[in-house]
Amino acid sequence: MSITCQNNSVSELKIMGDKLGKVSEFYGSAVPNQTLSKSFSIDSFVTTLTRLTSLRVLGLVSLGIWGPLPDKIHRLYSLEVLDMSSNFMFGSIPPQISRLVKLHTLIFDGNFFNDTVPDWLDSLTNLTVLSLKNNRLKGQFPSSICRIMTLTGIALSHNELSGNLPDMSTLSGLHLLDLRENHLDSELPSLPKGLTTGLLSKNSFSGKIPEQFGELYQLQHLDLSNNFLTGTPPDVLFSLPNISYLNLASNKLSGLLPNHLSCGDELGFVDISSNRLVGRLPSCLDTTSNNRIVKFGGNCLSIDTQHQHPESYCKEANMEKGRSRGEAIGVLVGVIGGSVIIMVLLALGLIILCRRYRSRGCMEQHTSPKIVQDNSTSGISSEFLANARIISQAAKLGSQGSIAGRVFPLEELEEATNNFNQSSFLGEGSIGKLYKGRLENGTYVAVRSLTLLRKYSIRNLKMRLDLLSKLRHPHLVSLLGHCIDGSGQDESTASRVFLVYEYVPNGNFRAHLSESCPENVLKWSDRLAVLIGVAKAVHFLHTGVIPVCFSNRLKTNNILLDEHRIAKLSDYGMSIITEEIEKPEAKGDSSKSWHITKSEDDVYNFGFILLESLVGPIVSGKGEAFLLNEMASFGSQDGRRRIVDPIVLTTCSQESLSIVISITKKCTSPESSSRPSFEDVLWNLQYAAQVQATADADQKSDATSQNSQP
Repeated sequence: MSITCQNNSVSELKIMGDKLGKVSEFYGSAVPNQTLSKSFSIDSFVTTLTRLTSLRVLGLVSLGIWGPLPDKIHRLYSLEVLDMSSNFMFGSIPPQISRLVKLHTLIFDGNFFNDTVPDWLDSLTNLTVLSLKNNRLKGQFPSSICRIMTLTGIALSHNELSGNLPDMSTLSGLHLLDLRENHLDSELPSLPKGLTTGLLSKNSFSGKIPEQFGELYQLQHLDLSNNFLTGTPPDVLFSLPNISYLNLASNKLSGLLPNHLSCGDELGFVDISSNRLVGRLPSCLDTTSNNRIVKFGGNCLSIDTQHQHPESYCKEANMEKGRSRGEAIGVLVGVIGGSVIIMVLLALGLIILCRRYRSRGCMEQHTSPKIVQDNSTSGISSEFLANARIISQAAKLGSQGSIAGRVFPLEELEEATNNFNQSSFLGEGSIGKLYKGRLENGTYVAVRSLTLLRKYSIRNLKMRLDLLSKLRHPHLVSLLGHCIDGSGQDESTASRVFLVYEYVPNGNFRAHLSESCPENVLKWSDRLAVLIGVAKAVHFLHTGVIPVCFSNRLKTNNILLDEHRIAKLSDYGMSIITEEIEKPEAKGDSSKSWHITKSEDDVYNFGFILLESLVGPIVSGKGEAFLLNEMASFGSQDGRRRIVDPIVLTTCSQESLSIVISITKKCTSPESSSRPSFEDVLWNLQYAAQVQATADADQKSDATSQNSQP
């Protein structure tokens, strides 16, 4: 490890470990003794790194870092060198890296990136070295790379690139081109005249070796082996002034090498084996020279017959190639002709079907019931909801299943709740009554009866509910299904819906902050665990799905604890169903209805959850204005002793407490632009928990030492 500082800031950080990233299979999760632990979060790790805004050189090699590289890496805006090779990063290379305009070296060798090579790399106008070797990158070689005039080295070997390799002659400064072991299958393009090393072996390049290669006077090392190149290699290739290594083995090269062929003075290794060359070996390739190694077995040369095919073998192979080309053309013509006939028949069939469907559709238009249209001001179309999907790996614990929740018959819910009897009643909130129920299979559920203030089409409402029921996260109360009450005069619309949730048995967070039940009150480290769980859930709702779920009714009453005191957020995502109820009435410009007011801001509301965690729910009852005024007391030790919950004071470290107080103040800032993102909130809480765990361990160690003394 090396750290360099400049002007009181870290400018270079280089760490090299011993985890080489070499495993036979990797499926995107922690690997024992290879990666960092299961609890490692690359998202939090990069968030920490981005505080080093003066960092110019970052090297994190063979450390076992795993996960998708977060977009926020672009916050290191001073970076000039980024090397994170030999790790376990996967997914796509973040497009936000294109904003690192000072970057001149980008190395991600030996990872598991499995998307395409980015086509935005030409935004890095200072890039000189691009190395993405040994990944699982696929797709074509982006032509945009050929617009980066500053490039001196390109290394994309050992990937799964396919298709054409574009003309690269414009890259006048390029010295190294390494594209070994891909699936590139075009003809060889023109290469830059300043190239010194060209490694293009183990692809599927075809056609002749371009005569333009004879103009590569700086070329020292050329490997074109294991391709499908044909024709006779250009004479001038052997006599280039600086060529020292030339490998043309295992192609389909044919014809005679001329006797007058001359070899450059620097040429020390030549491999033309396993081709279809005939005739005599030119004198400059005679292996009697002590200064040059030449491999030529597996041809039809009239020398060393022990390792050569008969000349007829190569001639037949070349003739076979001509015949197969003719057969291929015949097959192609047949396929095209057959395809045309099939297309004509399909077109006729479609015309007949369309005519039948049109006549039937006209009939149905007069007989089917009229569907009430949703004149929603939410801006969320039915198509958008139907195509809702997970879009971020940022909250990797969350997911969206492909199967929607179950549709419950109303009779089953009535039976489960004893006809919504008062004995099953759990409470009532702003969006409806909540009942405890027991299904036929013995599963306990929580059933919320939700009355809608406007009519929805059943189809639209079902889409919204299906979206919610697909959301899965360890810190969300799962929506198991629903029941839409469509009874009434208009059976195409619904005004009441029942939401069926998993039952969480251990009460809400507020009850575990109250001194009225001292045996249940949580100590500081347990409160931090609850807060971190909820922050993860909300971060998932903000970044993990489309449409995003804002206004998630964040309050201590809506945070439930299971039998293991794992926090689960309830009543989330209600804005997807009831956004018209929640939003203030738009006046004037309709876009104002999208404005998130202070009370609807999840970060702001989470700030008050933090505040209750610090001072307890009894003080919280005194009102928002009182609490905001009291926050000034956090600045002094006396003030903290006066306002902070005594259980917190006796179970926390001062450093951990200060971190949470700081983020609480930011969350409850009157100016929404000054509030942090949930990502930052989560990082601070995790940091506070880490500090507290260290303090607890030290305290335990001290106590053990004292007890062991005589």
